Amino acid sequence: MSAALVVGATGTTGSRVVAGLVAAGVRVRGASRRAVAVQGADADVEAVRFDWGDPGSYGGALGGGVDRVYLVPPPGTADPAAVMLPFLRRARAEGVRRAVLLGSSAIPAGGPAVGQVHAALPGIFDEWAVLRPSWFMQNFTGDHLHARTVRAEGVIRTAAGEGRVGFIDAEDIAAVAVRALTDDRAPNTDLVITGPRALSYGDIAAVLTEVTGRTVVHQRLTREEMAERLAAEMPAVFAGMLADMDRAIAGGAEDRTTGTVERITGRPPHDFRTVAQREAVRGAGGV
Repeated sequence: MSAALVVGATGTTGSRVVAGLVAAGVRVRGASRRAVAVQGADADVEAVRFDWGDPGSYGGALGGGVDRVYLVPPPGTADPAAVMLPFLRRARAEGVRRAVLLGSSAIPAGGPAVGQVHAALPGIFDEWAVLRPSWFMQNFTGDHLHARTVRAEGVIRTAAGEGRVGFIDAEDIAAVAVRALTDDRAPNTDLVITGPRALSYGDIAAVLTEVTGRTVVHQRLTREEMAERLAAEMPAVFAGMLADMDRAIAGGAEDRTTGTVERITGRPPHDFRTVAQREAVRGAGGV
């Protein structure tokens, strides 16, 4: 019996992909570094240990009839290809026929970081897709730095100025991923995924203020200030890359929307107010 391996199964998109695959009747192997069960998952999900930095964990994760895989790159690394490509070649040799990679709207094939994995994927698999979502709406409601400063200080700090972003709900990303993994024909392309509207961080702050009843503001930083702030949370090279992305947003690089979610899933993407209200309810009044 075939199965799908979900790398990062306890994460923001991975946990939602697991749920979507189970609902579609697919047997799932949920991979994480500690092989912990996915919250809310049922007997159709087998927790398996997987660590990008430990090739010894690859064989066990790829067993059990795995023929397709959802890939979340290792977090906080500027060169994910160094560890991902050896795994992907092994996966193909062991019978995986389809791979769906979580990339970024800001990074095309051949670009830095995950862009190198994107460029290599079609040469390894005949069936593939690269999901290129915009920035997650959950960055303001989960455990992201923005969400933490919103809760603690009522502040979102970026170097994005008045630039706008087509923020996307992680549930919409997962819905596209499930289709990419389960449809008879793989997309065999990259899919830029956005929400229904492009919003500035000021717009986001205004919505959070209305939904939570607590004042939230956007504080503008320089590119250098943002890089320094992020470097306290992650390697400096990766922090610099993210700060550069903020600067690109300020220049209009992410001021766009696409129809990918509706085209692939048959329904429109969720708007930010809906997601903020949903997450506030789940969080017993907070985000």
